[in-house]
Amino acid sequence: MQWWQVAGTVVAGLVLLWGALIACLAWASRGQAEKLTLIDALRLGPDVVRLTRRLATDRAVSWTVRAWLVVLLVYLLLPIDLVPDFIPVIGYADDALVVALVLRFATRRAGAAAIERHWPGTPQGLQALRTLAGLQAP
Repeated sequence: MQWWQVAGTVVAGLVLLWGALIACLAWASRGQAEKLTLIDALRLGPDVVRLTRRLATDRAVSWTVRAWLVVLLVYLLLPIDLVPDFIPVIGYADDALVVALVLRFATRRAGAAAIERHWPGTPQGLQALRTLAGLQAP
């Protein structure tokens, strides 16, 4: 496999994960008064990546949360998956599921204060993340 094929596969996987995240947000916010705008939803992917990096390097966050975030990063970077990516739809669905579960675990264990301290995005994006993680607003 050529380097450009690997890079293209990684980019395609990230775009699909991003799309799955936006779809989950749209579904989760369907009953809320304050809707997430498209711009906030598009910014959410990079904001979650920055949040993950910041939480993984914060010594105030428990070592188990940081360890799970590092494991998530390694899992996403390895070419080996639970379900191979060349299988249509479900090949990327396992990655989206793993990301969602680890982020839900990490955000719940790190706590609302740590999430707010490290959140790089908009307040609407933070509210969307809280909704997905099941965190209550302070």
